[in-house]
Amino acid sequence: MNLSVMSNEKHHIVPYRLYIIILLALLVLTFSSIGITSIELGKFTVAGALLFAVIKSYLVLVYFMHLKYDKPYIKLMVAFVFAVFVVTIVITFLDYLYR
Repeated sequence: MNLSVMSNEKHHIVPYRLYIIILLALLVLTFSSIGITSIELGKFTVAGALLFAVIKSYLVLVYFMHLKYDKPYIKLMVAFVFAVFVVTIVITFLDYLYR
């Protein structure tokens, strides 16, 4: 391993308070996604649960996996994966809609 390359990298320090806030937000969103299933929203129940899942995924990626502090090309790769995921979900919903 090349130590000179590692010494040039910037290090970031994230306060524990931020992690606790994100953890509490994730817990609230988890209980909200459970609660949304008891509300009769018709076709939008699954969409609402997916919206909560996307928000939770974003928080985990950005803060717990430190994507916020990563290089731009890694952010681009993650965005590409999310784009493929969205296309897959849209195609699935369209298939379900037109059956």
